Amino acid sequence: QSYGQGDERVFQSVGGAGLGQQSATEHTPLPLIIVLNDFPSNITSDYHFEYTECDVLGSRWRVAVPNKADICTGLPDPVKGTQCTFSCSEGEYLNMQSQQCQKCAAGTYSLGTGVAFDEWDSLPSGFVTHGMNTNDRDVHTDCSNSTWTPKGDYVSSNTDECTATLSYAVSLKKPGTVSFEYFYPDGSIYFEFFVQNDQCQSTDSENRWMKISESNWSQYKVELSSGNNVLYWRTTAYSLQGSAVKPVMLRNIAISGVAYTSECFHCKPGTHSAKPGSARCTPCPAQTYSNKGATVCHQCEEDKYAEAGSGSCKPRPACTNSDYFYTHTPCDSEGKTQLMYKWNEPKICSETVEGAVKLPASGEKQTCPPCNPGFFVTNSSTCEPCDEGFYSNGTACTKCPVGTEPVVDFEYKWWNIMPNNMKSSIFPVFLCVMTAWEVAGEYVYTTPGDQDSDYLMLTLSVPGYRLPQSMATDSERSELSRITFVFETMCTADCKFYFLAWNNDVVEEWKGSNRKQSYSYLIQRNSSTSFTWTFQRTEDFNVVSDNHTPRIADVAKIYSIHITNVIGGVASQCRRCALSSAKAGSTCVPCPTGHYMVSGTGVCKSCPPNTFIKADHAVGEAACVQCGPNTERNKAHTACLSDCALDVQTTGGALLHYDFSPLANVTGFHSSPRFTNKGLRYFHRFNLGLCGKEGRVPATCVDNVTESGREVKGYVCQSTVVPSDIRSQSVVSSQPFLIGDSLIDLYVCHVFDVFRSSETTQACKQGRSAAIRLRCNPTVTAKDLITLPSNCSEGTCDGCTFHFLWESQHACPLCTKNHYREIVSACIQGIQRTTYVWQQPLQCYGGESLPAQKVSACVTLDFWLKFGVSTGTIAAVLLISISCYFWKKTRKLQYKYSKLMMNSGDKECELPTADSCAIMEGEDAEDDIMYLTKKSFFTKKMKSFSREVSYPSIHTHTELRMISILGILCILKAQQCISK
Repeated sequence: QSYGQGDERVFQSVGGAGLGQQSATEHTPLPLIIVLNDFPSNITSDYHFEYTECDVLGSRWRVAVPNKADICTGLPDPVKGTQCTFSCSEGEYLNMQSQQCQKCAAGTYSLGTGVAFDEWDSLPSGFVTHGMNTNDRDVHTDCSNSTWTPKGDYVSSNTDECTATLSYAVSLKKPGTVSFEYFYPDGSIYFEFFVQNDQCQSTDSENRWMKISESNWSQYKVELSSGNNVLYWRTTAYSLQGSAVKPVMLRNIAISGVAYTSECFHCKPGTHSAKPGSARCTPCPAQTYSNKGATVCHQCEEDKYAEAGSGSCKPRPACTNSDYFYTHTPCDSEGKTQLMYKWNEPKICSETVEGAVKLPASGEKQTCPPCNPGFFVTNSSTCEPCDEGFYSNGTACTKCPVGTEPVVDFEYKWWNIMPNNMKSSIFPVFLCVMTAWEVAGEYVYTTPGDQDSDYLMLTLSVPGYRLPQSMATDSERSELSRITFVFETMCTADCKFYFLAWNNDVVEEWKGSNRKQSYSYLIQRNSSTSFTWTFQRTEDFNVVSDNHTPRIADVAKIYSIHITNVIGGVASQCRRCALSSAKAGSTCVPCPTGHYMVSGTGVCKSCPPNTFIKADHAVGEAACVQCGPNTERNKAHTACLSDCALDVQTTGGALLHYDFSPLANVTGFHSSPRFTNKGLRYFHRFNLGLCGKEGRVPATCVDNVTESGREVKGYVCQSTVVPSDIRSQSVVSSQPFLIGDSLIDLYVCHVFDVFRSSETTQACKQGRSAAIRLRCNPTVTAKDLITLPSNCSEGTCDGCTFHFLWESQHACPLCTKNHYREIVSACIQGIQRTTYVWQQPLQCYGGESLPAQKVSACVTLDFWLKFGVSTGTIAAVLLISISCYFWKKTRKLQYKYSKLMMNSGDKECELPTADSCAIMEGEDAEDDIMYLTKKSFFTKKMKSFSREVSYPSIHTHTELRMISILGILCILKAQQCISK
């Protein structure tokens, strides 16, 4: 009774409360109290003991530290402390007063050289949690509430886009370890654990990435070095689909290597330690409870219940229809099964409370359903698998005929018992032993859960896959396996049904009620050996059965599951195969490359030219698939390829040659930024592999959020990236998927490639496809100028068909002589130049280059121009002169004619008598004067001509002229007389 608050400080180090407080609470036996009372309370209430730092020799001192700042006297002298490497065993603590190890009292425990944290009603002393924004551009995002939250038995992470960090600093005197349990079910959260030493250097490790939890808590352990260590648990959610994210949970954190502990820890509620010196506390069984620091567990009253590890008892509610489920017993020797109703375990409801329902009567016998395909019925009415080389429809096993091979798979369509490779579980999993899925003959269904937010999971595990001997294994995109299941969901609210593959990667999800339907998933990797079907009635984690009527009407049913090419599977049928030889007992072999097997026979026949074989179904002529335009099959006859070269005949008859080899390497680009409701900025990253021969490097998209590092490969793929500075990573990539894994067509018009993916989804039942349109632009030197449609900023408007526009100079045809023209210069100083220029607008690149400029000799145009001008001038002057001459002569002739007419007689029909045949007076003189004064060139010619030609009795040109005039006058007169 004399033990007071001051005594507590004696056993308290920097770490926290000591054994003294624990003993006072649990009324520790008298001998221990006597030890405590050896020290006067008026002294020990003023100080407590601590150790100094260790020196180079590994020694230290125990000193008294005042509890109040104004106390400086009356303190015990420092004494030699224990060695720095000193430690206590499990179940013991170091008494700082005596510097000796003592056993922990009952109801407490100690790790000896470590500390443990298994109670999370509040954040334990020493733990620090805070939220921060890793997207540096979103400076206005409030992350102050994005922290780790204690939940009683565990601590839960955040589920938003902020980064939540949980840290704990510990000083180790010697190398130790840290271990903890975690549940990490959602790949939408980035989760890592790392340690920093006293120099703030991270202990980088390949194991810092936490692995996705399958269906239960996972354990993690890492070595720690001596000295100061800071432990970090860090999470960031990257949920971009609008669905709720499942948080990460931590519990049972234990750290060793502290060399000593000066305290023992109370057992948390729901656990106890009956003996002193316990290293750990034991959970209380169901229907019992215990308080903090208990030494025994107490039984609950009849009208109350407690689950295993409970700290209190709760009143039993009235039993309802959600508290029981129905199942079937294994078939008996008579081939009968019994319909059984069972209470959910552990049973927490009461049948005696008013309004409680009773458990329906069990034992109704029903005829057992047949065995599943590949199994046969034994004498004890149980189902056993057929031996290798045999097949069965569920009744008896039959050996496959010669020339055939068994089709190995697993097909479950009758559910009398749960198959050995399937199990059901519930998340969150603590100490709950309730079932999640139960068999019901024709289907397997979800049972009512404790909480509507529980995840009811059904998991199928297979050892791996193997293609049949008759199938080729060198296919680029062979169908390794395929899983098909038929399901149905019936919901009254916002339930969800998930199908997960491999490491809990969500393949597809369905919301609300869904009619009975089939879904198929293609398996192309041997690592996908686990599949999970998960049903959740609501995403609201705050809805619990204690305050809310369970949605028992919300149920999911799976009618059948079929998975092919499974190692260790059974056969439901046999198929014809090609044989290695015609001898009896020969084995099945694949048909030769480029051949298909004729249906119903073992004969292999060659496929038509430029076709490839469906590797998953090489039977019948339909197995030969024609390659698309401008593509050719590969050597293995399993896919169509393009060698990046293309020849196009234009309408004008010209031949254009394209070479896309500079664009053959994988090219990546980002879409425009997008933002979540909280402001998280993210992008869609596309990786494209346009073309290439066999052995090309495929486009790859990865998921680096989880430890698994899942990746997809093909021609076109997409992933979601988020800028981040976590762990010095520039971006976080998640949610990768294939858009195109095979080349379908290479169209000539506008030149674009068409790709298709074999993966199907609920929205894209025919798979996804991509069309890459190439646009010639000689000015674009970059190789990654790829844009998305303006009306579909994510590259697709329906989520299935993607469109890309790729502008590049390498998308142009190679240049030829038809793409340029020549320009001839003027002849300058006897030199003429011929220059070649491109036709505009330029629509080619590379290929034939422009010819060099040509230089040739020439004659100048000045000489011919001068000659032509001179000749033309002379001809013009001569023509004018002749015209003037004849004009003048004509005037004279007209004058004489007029004069002659005036002198003619009165008789119109008589010719006038000439006054004289001689020259008129003064005429010769005038003519002579004219010829003497001016003689033209033609006048001289006429004279010379007249001299050469002789006319009888005519000697002068004057006479000739007069005779001509008289002749004309006579003719005119004669015409006048005739007319009268």
